[in-house]
Amino acid sequence: MASAFVVGDRFRNKVSEVLEHPNSSLPEELRTQLGVLLEKKEDQIILPFSIARQLKKYLQDEGHPFYLYELLEDSSLHLPKIVKPPRNPELVARLEVIKARLANEEYNKMTRNVNNQEMNRNGTLADFGQQVRSAKAVVVTVFNFLVTVVATFACSYMGSQYLFAETTARVISAVIATSVVGLAELYVLVRTMEGEFGEP
Repeated sequence: MASAFVVGDRFRNKVSEVLEHPNSSLPEELRTQLGVLLEKKEDQIILPFSIARQLKKYLQDEGHPFYLYELLEDSSLHLPKIVKPPRNPELVARLEVIKARLANEEYNKMTRNVNNQEMNRNGTLADFGQQVRSAKAVVVTVFNFLVTVVATFACSYMGSQYLFAETTARVISAVIATSVVGLAELYVLVRTMEGEFGEP
C-alpha cells in the first residue's frame, strides 16, 4: 500500500523557493524535514504522506497562491516492493504429501476397471467366448420366433379346413392366430434380449 510520493522537479523547485524565502513562516520541524529531503542526492526523493499533510496544512493556513496538488503534478506514488515471506518447509512438505496422495487417488479412480489378469490372452479369449455365447443366444431366440410364427400359420391354416370350406376364411383365421402367437413370442423375444444386454 502506498504511503509516500516520489516527487518531481516541480516540487523541488517550489519547495526550494519556500525554504529560501526570508519571510517564510514555515514551522521549524517541517523546514528541517523538507531540507533533509531536498539535500539528498538520490535520483528519487521519497516524500512521506505525513510530511505532505503538514505542508498542505501550512499552505492552507498561509494562503499561498499554489496548492499541494500543483506541487505534485509531476510526482507519482511510491509503491514499495512486496517482500514475500519464506514458505514454511514443514508446510511445503505436507503439501507435497497431499499432492502425491491426491494424484494416487486420481490414478486409482481412473484404473479401477482395469484388471491385470484379464489383459492376458486367456482373459481376452474368455471375453470373446462370452460375446459369442450372447450372440448365439440372440440368434437362437430370433430363429425360435420365426419357426413358431411359421408353424402357427401352417397349423391354423391346415386345422381351419374343418371349420371353413373357403380358402379366404382359412387364410384369415390363420393370420389371426399367427398374429396372436407372434405378439406373444415378440414379447418374450424382447424380454430375452433385454436380459442378454443387461437391461432391467
